[in-house]
Amino acid sequence: MTVIDLNADVGEWDENPPSWELDLMTVVSSANIACGMHAGSPTAMSFTVELAATQGVSVGAHPSFDDRDHFGRREVALSPQEIGLLVASQLETLANVAARANVRLRHVKPHGALYNMAARQRWVADAVAAAVVTFDSELLLYGLAGSSLIAAGTAAGLRTASEAFADRAYLADGSLAPRSVPAAVVEDPDRVASRAVPIVRDGFVAALDGTPVHVTAETLCIHGDTPGAATLARRVRQALEAAGVQVSAIR
Repeated sequence: MTVIDLNADVGEWDENPPSWELDLMTVVSSANIACGMHAGSPTAMSFTVELAATQGVSVGAHPSFDDRDHFGRREVALSPQEIGLLVASQLETLANVAARANVRLRHVKPHGALYNMAARQRWVADAVAAAVVTFDSELLLYGLAGSSLIAAGTAAGLRTASEAFADRAYLADGSLAPRSVPAAVVEDPDRVASRAVPIVRDGFVAALDGTPVHVTAETLCIHGDTPGAATLARRVRQALEAAGVQVSAIR
């Protein structure tokens, strides 16, 4: 049987959890929790970790650039050492919150611009991977399928999880279409669900120009801030299970 992890970026709020996120957390198998840099707060981290534990959802860190004004989606010029310290500090922050709830971090998935830079620039990927392996070499590193981040994680001795996206458009080279491009974010539930099955079962997705792009997916993402995220995730899970795919966190 084909097995896929279904992950979502969550905890990207400060005081009160949005109702749709509570619903979303009943559907996904892994949660990438904001660590307070691009979004989130101690309250959000604590609540989201405990909610994940209650729902049997695997907990991971979602570190980013320190850039709340742009939600972590603006590239920031930092040295490898600065990137390493930035990632390590966020892992420590969330790990401490999780430890108070007797929950252990299972994975790391960079957010936004940091994720995209690590996908295409090996030196950024190496800095992220080095920070993760130094903090906890048993953590899984999530990265865009076929990217420099997956290569760097493997070279550093980490277990990696190749990630694909049902709610984001692809370019013909296998990269994600920039959010500035029309139709870069896929919001229609039927279309998102229909994309998810061939990604997971057949290993391909159609790029914006129609080019079939090969993808290796061990984990599939639904962005928490995509409109209707909970509905999208539920439709994706239903479509996957109807196609004989089991949804489960990576162990």
